[in-house]
Amino acid sequence: MYLDHKTVFLAGSTGLAGTSIMNHILKDYPTVTIQASYFKQIKPFIRHKRIKYIYGDLRSEKACLRMIKGCDCAIMAAANTGGARIAVAKPWQQVDDNVIMNARLLSAFHHQKIKRAVYIGSATLYQEFEGAIREDEIDFNKDPHPAYLGVGWVMRFIEKLCQFWHAQTGIEIVMARCSNIFGPYAKFDPLTSNFVPAIIRKAVDKQDPFEVWGSPDVTRDVIYAEDFAKAIVMMLDNDNIKFDTFNIGSGTKTTVADVVMWALKYAGHGPSQIKYLTDKPQTIRFRGLDCSKAKKILGWQPQYTAQQGVAKTLEWWRNNRRYWRR
Repeated sequence: MYLDHKTVFLAGSTGLAGTSIMNHILKDYPTVTIQASYFKQIKPFIRHKRIKYIYGDLRSEKACLRMIKGCDCAIMAAANTGGARIAVAKPWQQVDDNVIMNARLLSAFHHQKIKRAVYIGSATLYQEFEGAIREDEIDFNKDPHPAYLGVGWVMRFIEKLCQFWHAQTGIEIVMARCSNIFGPYAKFDPLTSNFVPAIIRKAVDKQDPFEVWGSPDVTRDVIYAEDFAKAIVMMLDNDNIKFDTFNIGSGTKTTVADVVMWALKYAGHGPSQIKYLTDKPQTIRFRGLDCSKAKKILGWQPQYTAQQGVAKTLEWWRNNRRYWRR
């Protein structure tokens, strides 16, 4: 395996994506060490002898060069994200920081002689479509869906930056277009959470009447964090892949009503009324990914259904909600 005895630089180590990746590496890659970046918003909370945390602002060129020094490869998991409320009310919050951080990182990789990197993007870059879309079906002549116009073009731009650095310097870069990730360590704050943790929080709180933002038939491709992390690390570990793009999702359809049903079941909550608030901020009604390429080339396969992921995430939240503050 390529990763044996390597040091991996992990940008965004305290987020949901970064945390899931760290836990997967610690569990399945005993010779790998992690050099993990964090910034002022969230302090490190996973401690292990194979993790070295480094404080710094990824928007700073000097900080990136300092934090990456001594690493062999990298995972770009840092992102400014948010749920439907942020996407609708303040879409610019997901634009500037994401451009600057990733541009700085790619430049620093070259100067610090990083051989391989994985960039974690999102499916927001795709144009409007029906059904499940493949990687090669993206149409750069069409805008992303209006709800994701800003962040979608940011994701496209960063992919092109990855292509530029690969072509100019030979750095091996593998890119992930991810669906909605959920699981332990997600954002459960009502102001910033995505729809799965938002519903789980209300179910555990036994909200009644039970209010849900959006229509019950809004459909997503959602992926449990452990399955996502495994895919990302497999992308980094396969050095036969020099430059490529993979959809990473469950490849299945999950409706808002499905998540509500599962969350209420595992929370043991039977509200007197379920109210779907269609006047609240929402984005698109359906987005699905064809993940057959990752399954064929990487040999990756999700291990958890969306329902199993909801059950595991709800149990984690129930046990940790008294101290988890994000």
